[in-house]
Amino acid sequence: MMNYLLMAPQPGAEQNPITTFLPLVLIIVVFYFFMIRPQVKRQKELKKFRESLGKGDKVVTTGGIYGKVVEIKDNYVLLQVDDNVKLRVDKSAVVKDMSDVTPQK
Repeated sequence: MMNYLLMAPQPGAEQNPITTFLPLVLIIVVFYFFMIRPQVKRQKELKKFRESLGKGDKVVTTGGIYGKVVEIKDNYVLLQVDDNVKLRVDKSAVVKDMSDVTPQK
């Protein structure tokens, strides 16, 4: 019971405002470096990838469709999925470049 009395602030003693907000500031800093900053970096890389798409690139869409780029317009990409099968996909749906990946047997 005596331990609780020792931990309680003394009457008339004021707490420093910096020590009050320090844990909150530390949480925000950690959140920024582990959550926000990596996400912004990934978004920049994805935007750069989409702008560098070229004819003949093998890509994967967000829906898991594998295809080869046939035509690129402002808002969409025309993908060849199979012989005589072409899909018009929104440019924002293209997420990966599969040109350098070799198929496994």
